[in-house]
Amino acid sequence: MTITYDDFAKVDIRLGRITRAEPFPEARKPAIKLWVDFGGEIGEKRSSAQITAHYTPEGLVGRQVLAVVNFPPRQIGKVMSEVLVLGVPDAAGEVVLIGPGHEVPLGGRLF
Repeated sequence: MTITYDDFAKVDIRLGRITRAEPFPEARKPAIKLWVDFGGEIGEKRSSAQITAHYTPEGLVGRQVLAVVNFPPRQIGKVMSEVLVLGVPDAAGEVVLIGPGHEVPLGGRLF
């Protein structure tokens, strides 16, 4: 399916920094609860991510990631997920997070 640039522009993908991460043992599939700071305009948002194959909660704090910030909140177990943190599958299908190659300002929009 082909989309237009206007379709793409509707998806608000921003850069944030993980400020807090905790195990999420209540999740149906292994997951980690995340708190991501997107800076002044958006602030801190919560998420749940199935990223336990490559990441530990303590190793995630401080990491910059990209996330969709304009989806409606979604209840995932006991967590209200407010953003979708983005990743791509490795050769085994496990999630690898997407982030910039250099330090960039929080809240920057992907274009």
